[in-house]
Amino acid sequence: MSSEVSAGSSTQEFVTRIGGRIRTLRKQRGWSVQRLAESGGISRRMLTDIELGRANPSLATVDRVARALDTDFAALSLPDHDAADEQVEGTLVWQAPDGSQALLLGATRSPRAELWRWTLAPGGRYDAEPDRAGAQEVHHVLSGRLTLALEDGPHVLACGQSAVIASDQRYAYRNDGNEPAVFVRVVSGA
Repeated sequence: MSSEVSAGSSTQEFVTRIGGRIRTLRKQRGWSVQRLAESGGISRRMLTDIELGRANPSLATVDRVARALDTDFAALSLPDHDAADEQVEGTLVWQAPDGSQALLLGATRSPRAELWRWTLAPGGRYDAEPDRAGAQEVHHVLSGRLTLALEDGPHVLACGQSAVIASDQRYAYRNDGNEPAVFVRVVSGA
């Protein structure tokens, strides 16, 4: 799962959680900040700020660091829950000033898959970076209209419609309508 947060920001709870988990995993491996930064393709300063909960990293940056640590985005992002805790409302991972947001609802490890619920306010947009080769996303619109801006052109989905896209390309989610676009997103192979 990847995207820049220029249109919004990660929540502080999310930033603090991933920072602590990244630091723990890095130390368990005996890696320096520099080694992980190079492996994850980010600057040492950015990684330090992420670990201290002071940075607002893009979701793509978190994904790259997770891969460098041989884990996944969901393992760094989702809160720990007891087996008895069956009702999880989701982890708010991204939000924009206009009310747009992304909730990570759950994930599997093998095969890797993530379940998301997104809301894009009217005029909202989220620009993504390409995932690993072969990665895919399934989208299902619950309300409003969603435009998937892909390299081969836009694909508009109305309420009740679904689509599968290759996410190993540059793409964006847009809401060109007058009401919020709410959709479910399943990521596999990222």
